[in-house]
Amino acid sequence: MGPLRFKGKDNVSIVLAGEAGQGIQTVDYILTRVLKRSGYHVFSTKEFMSRIRGGVNSTEIRVSSHSVASFLDRIDILVPFTRTAITRLENRLSPETIILTEKDSLLEEGKRGKGTLIDVPFSKIASVVGSKIYANIVGVGLLSGFFRVNPEIVDNFLRDYFARKSKDIVQKNIEAARKGYDIGKEFLASGKIDIDIRVDEKTKDGIILTGAEAVALGAIAGGCNFVSFYPMSPATSVAVFLAQHGKEFGLLVEQAEDEISAINMAIGAWYAGARAMASTSGGGFALMVEGLSLAGAMEMPIVIHIGQRPGPATGLPTRTEQGDLDFVLKAGHGEFPRIILAPGSLEDTFYLTQKAFNIADKYQIPVFVLTDQYLLDSSYQLPSLDLSGLKVEKRIIKTDKGYKRYRITEDGISPRGVPGFGDGLVVVDSDEHDEEGHITEDSDVRIKMVEKRLRKLNLIKEDTISPELIGGNNYTTLILGWGSTRAAIKEALSLLAREDVSFLHFRQVYPLSSSVVEYLRKAKRCIVVENNATSQFGNLVEHFSGCEIRKRILKYNGLPFSVEEILKGVKELLEKEE
Repeated sequence: MGPLRFKGKDNVSIVLAGEAGQGIQTVDYILTRVLKRSGYHVFSTKEFMSRIRGGVNSTEIRVSSHSVASFLDRIDILVPFTRTAITRLENRLSPETIILTEKDSLLEEGKRGKGTLIDVPFSKIASVVGSKIYANIVGVGLLSGFFRVNPEIVDNFLRDYFARKSKDIVQKNIEAARKGYDIGKEFLASGKIDIDIRVDEKTKDGIILTGAEAVALGAIAGGCNFVSFYPMSPATSVAVFLAQHGKEFGLLVEQAEDEISAINMAIGAWYAGARAMASTSGGGFALMVEGLSLAGAMEMPIVIHIGQRPGPATGLPTRTEQGDLDFVLKAGHGEFPRIILAPGSLEDTFYLTQKAFNIADKYQIPVFVLTDQYLLDSSYQLPSLDLSGLKVEKRIIKTDKGYKRYRITEDGISPRGVPGFGDGLVVVDSDEHDEEGHITEDSDVRIKMVEKRLRKLNLIKEDTISPELIGGNNYTTLILGWGSTRAAIKEALSLLAREDVSFLHFRQVYPLSSSVVEYLRKAKRCIVVENNATSQFGNLVEHFSGCEIRKRILKYNGLPFSVEEILKGVKELLEKEE
C-alpha cells in the first residue's frame, strides 16, 4: 500500500457507520469535542434508520482548517463497525477512500475495488481492554491520533464524559482510546497516512451546538416558559433538551397525551400570560391544525416549531425534507395572518427562534419556526452567542373595568390583557365575537372583525426579514434557497467561483420581503434549490413576484443536498443555457 496523503487538503470527511446500538453517536460526540478543543473546525450530521437496533446508521464528521457546515458525498475516511455498512455506502466511496476496519470480517467487501482497506482489529483491541463494547472508543483514539491530538485532551474529556461511571470503566475507556491512539500515531510515523490540516486556536473558545439545541436555547432567550409536545422525530430532541434544563430557566415542559392537547395547552398558556411553544413534526402538526385556527380566531400569540421529515403519513420518519411549506402556509380553516421563519444556520436558528416569541406577542398571531431533520441533527462550533441585543418584549397591558379584548384599532392590533392583571374581564371565544369577546352572529361585526385581523398583514409585510444575498451584485444567474440548504449552496457557489452567479437565501418564507422582486428582475435566470418534489418555495416566489422560475434542482429521497450535487446541478443547467 502506498502512502495515503491528505496534505494540502483543507478538510477531511470522516464517516462512521454501524448498527443502532454500536455507539456511533458516542464516537461522534466525543471526537468532535476533542477535535474542537484541539483547534480544528468540525461539522457533523447524522443519517438514521427508523429502528431501535440493527440497520445501518452513519455520521459524517468534517474536520477542517476553516468553518464548515454542509454535507459532502465524498468520504475520505470510512470507519465501518458492521459488514453491511460498506455495501450501503458504496456509491460514496472512491479509490482514494481509506477504510479502517477489521479485514478478517470485511474482506469480501474489500475486494469490490473501491477504497483502500487498512486492517484495524477494533474488537480484538477492545477485548484486551475488557470487552468488545470499547471498540468504538478505540476508534476515537485512532482518529485522534491521525489528527495529532494531545492524548491528555482525550483522557480528560473521557474522564468528564464518563464521570458518573465507576473508576474502572473510566480507566478502561481511557486505555481503549490510548491503544487506538498509538495505532494512529504509528500510521503517521510510517508515512502511510499524512493529514496536515491547520489548526485555529480560536475554535477552542467556541461552542458546539446541534440544531435542536439552537431551537431550544433560542426559545429560552425569547422568554419561553412553557413547552408542550407529543414525542415525534425529529422534533422530540428540542423538548428533551428543554426538559433537561427546565429547572435552570424556570421552564415547564409538558408531554401531552397527543398533539391536539399540546397546541391547546400552548394557547391556554399564552391566554394566562405565559410565553409558550408547541414543538412537533409534520404528522403531529396535522393534528394541531384545528388548534391553529383557534389561535387565529382568538388572536392569541403562539410559537409553533415544526421539524420537517418526509411524508405523506409516516413517510421516512428519521430522514429529512422541506416538504411541509405548503401545508404550514395553508393550514387552518378561515383566513388569518401568520409568519413562517426558516433558519438556515445554527446562528439563524437561535436568533430567529428568539425573535419568533417577540413577533408573536407583537402581532398576536401564530409564528412558525420551520426546521428539518438535517438541521436539527447537525452540529458545528460557533462563537459564543451574542445575547447583548436580545430583549424579551412583553406586550401585556393592565386592564381596566371597560377593557375590550378585541377593541377595533387602526392597525388591527388590540391591547392584550390577561386574567387577573387589572380590573377588566378578559373574554375570548372561538366563535366570531364582538369587541368584548362575546359570541355574535351580527354580519356587520363579522366584517369588522375579519378586516381587523387582516389589517395586521400590512404591518407584518413592513416588518419582514429581507433575504440574504451571498455573492456579488453583478450576477446574471441567481440561485434561490431557503432554510437548511444554505450552507451547501454557499459552499457549492464558492467552488463554482463565478462572479456572475449569486445566491439569495430566505430566512423568512412568508410573508416575503418586497425586495425579492428587485433581486429576481435583475437576473437573466433563476435556479431554485429545495428538498421537495414539487418546488413548493419556487411556486410561492413565482406567485408573489410574477417572475417565472424555469430552473429547479429538487431532491426528495430523504437525504440532504450534498455540496457536490448542487455544484453539478448548477453547472449542468448553466452549460445548457450557454
